[in-house]
Amino acid sequence: MNEVARTASMTGWRVRRPGPIDEGPLDQVREPVPEPATDELLVRVLACGVCRTDLHVAEGDLPVHRVGVVPGHEVVGEVVAVGSAVGADARDSRFTETFAVGDRVGIAWLRHTCGACKYCLRGAENLCPRSAYTGWDADGGYAEFATVPAAYALRLPAGYDDAELAPLLCAGIIGYRALQRAELPPGGRLGLYGFGGSAHIAAQVALARGAELHVMTRDPAARQLARELGASSVQGAADPPPAQLDSAILFAPVGTLVLPALEALDRGGVLAIAGIHLSDIPALNYQRHLFQEREIRSVTANTRADAREFLTLAGEHRIEVTTHGYSLGMANEALADLAHGRFTGAAVLVP
Repeated sequence: MNEVARTASMTGWRVRRPGPIDEGPLDQVREPVPEPATDELLVRVLACGVCRTDLHVAEGDLPVHRVGVVPGHEVVGEVVAVGSAVGADARDSRFTETFAVGDRVGIAWLRHTCGACKYCLRGAENLCPRSAYTGWDADGGYAEFATVPAAYALRLPAGYDDAELAPLLCAGIIGYRALQRAELPPGGRLGLYGFGGSAHIAAQVALARGAELHVMTRDPAARQLARELGASSVQGAADPPPAQLDSAILFAPVGTLVLPALEALDRGGVLAIAGIHLSDIPALNYQRHLFQEREIRSVTANTRADAREFLTLAGEHRIEVTTHGYSLGMANEALADLAHGRFTGAAVLVP
């Protein structure tokens, strides 16, 4: 047993009773520090982003995978113990690195894939039927310590503090994959529906690539942030943009927005839906919403290659991350503020 786990206990939060966030479904606990498996790292949590997926887990929108799970999958941490087999597994040598105590690493949503199914073998490990996820299948970062399989730990770019890095580990990575799925042509027009933690990062990547950006959101503060970041137009959540779009990404988990987003697409345009949960989509009209080879694509998690590509880009091109800090003891409050749209950008818990 490592020295930290043998001598210490930690504070964390567990989803004891999934339900409405205003009823406080997370319970604070005091319990032993977890012991890492031979292929895992134990990290001291330095910051953990508050993601809408955590809200879906807490409220029960996503089915329970682990009873009483510790949420959180945007974790920046310092390695405090290393499993005996870390770096020794050649099965997945593309991603296995050697880590040392004191390294700063990221823990993201994707925690495990089988490495042997047809999806993993063709480079689509995000579709692996035996995939597992941090903060859903295994305890995450709403705690002072967390574990991560070393093959899924991420090297982090320099030039950011811990709170800035945390949202990059899901909001940033998923926004990047959604942008790839939307197939925005060079210099094309991109529409973003919803402008929270993920959208405001994806917007900067698109603008850096020369996109013309149009933002649709109901929140006045988010509209102001979009203007400050360089959006060409900003309007209400379901309002039509001033020009037809080559691509669009739906970040808001609101199925009724699929229709206006499709209607705003130019011929051959692509709508990517970035969320893991979406309310029901109303009936489509083929001529208005899909004809002329418009497409709808879902976004399912990400691959480790996506994560590494995005974090490399973040190291090369400074991304301005708007964060709102909360102490670890305010996890329920942070999720409630997210649910009610009380801040722009991304919330981050800091132990």
